[in-house]
Amino acid sequence: MRITCPHCGARDAQEFSYLGAADLARPDGMAASEAAMVDYVYLRDNPRGRHRELWYHGAGCRAWLVVGRDTFTHAVISVEPAKRHAGGAA
Repeated sequence: MRITCPHCGARDAQEFSYLGAADLARPDGMAASEAAMVDYVYLRDNPRGRHRELWYHGAGCRAWLVVGRDTFTHAVISVEPAKRHAGGAA
């Protein structure tokens, strides 16, 4: 799989590290229940189809990216810097 970094161009996926879903919302700090924090830290969906993910380009520009990808075909649909997503996990 190749990911086209907006800063470095097309690169092999081995240059990147996968973090997880880009749209995952962290529970509200100390007000969150223990169950909500366990769900946030350990439980993830395993979607089939289009999905937005956070990737880190560690062997390149060291930027966090939001990659739109089809998890069934592994086709990369879009790549953009995570900075554009205010309030995101990156």
